[in-house]
Amino acid sequence: MEIEEIKECSLPLLSLNHISLLCRSVNTSSRFYEEVLGFVLIKRPASFNFDGAWLFNYGVGIHLLQKSPVQANDILNELRPINPKDNHISFQCTDIRLVQDKLEEMGINYATAVVEDGGIRVDQVFFHDPDGYMIEICDCENIPMLPLSSGPVSPKRSNCKKAVVGECALKESELMNRLSMDMINISF
Repeated sequence: MEIEEIKECSLPLLSLNHISLLCRSVNTSSRFYEEVLGFVLIKRPASFNFDGAWLFNYGVGIHLLQKSPVQANDILNELRPINPKDNHISFQCTDIRLVQDKLEEMGINYATAVVEDGGIRVDQVFFHDPDGYMIEICDCENIPMLPLSSGPVSPKRSNCKKAVVGECALKESELMNRLSMDMINISF
């Protein structure tokens, strides 16, 4: 496949694989993601010549990388206020009150926010990990995922060349068909 063919079509993505975070202490951050968020340590390639840890759960990986001593004076060393509009990773939960109770038991400071739209309410809880990265826990499944287009959902293939259509548009089409079926089943 030539590079020109790829430029004219969206990337053939399937899902989010992992996020990668620099940390002051891989051990401290690993314990946090295991004990607070329920992630599980998984094997990482032995060929890596730097300290780190891989964790997995909920269909996504978190790769923790040990900061070098030179990176020790970065912005994340300063405790920032919890700001729901800051960069963050978000996880859905089944019981927001239980999340708040557990965070209180663990002595983790958090802030709450509420999003309301058309009679639908979403509760959010925000807190920091040991390195200052923002985490959100919410009951976001309450808000239906609706495309902004007014017509039927279909993959955009008009700009894709035939070679690319055969490789990426078929997967895109399958994913869009699943999304369409899921959206049909949404009850308001």
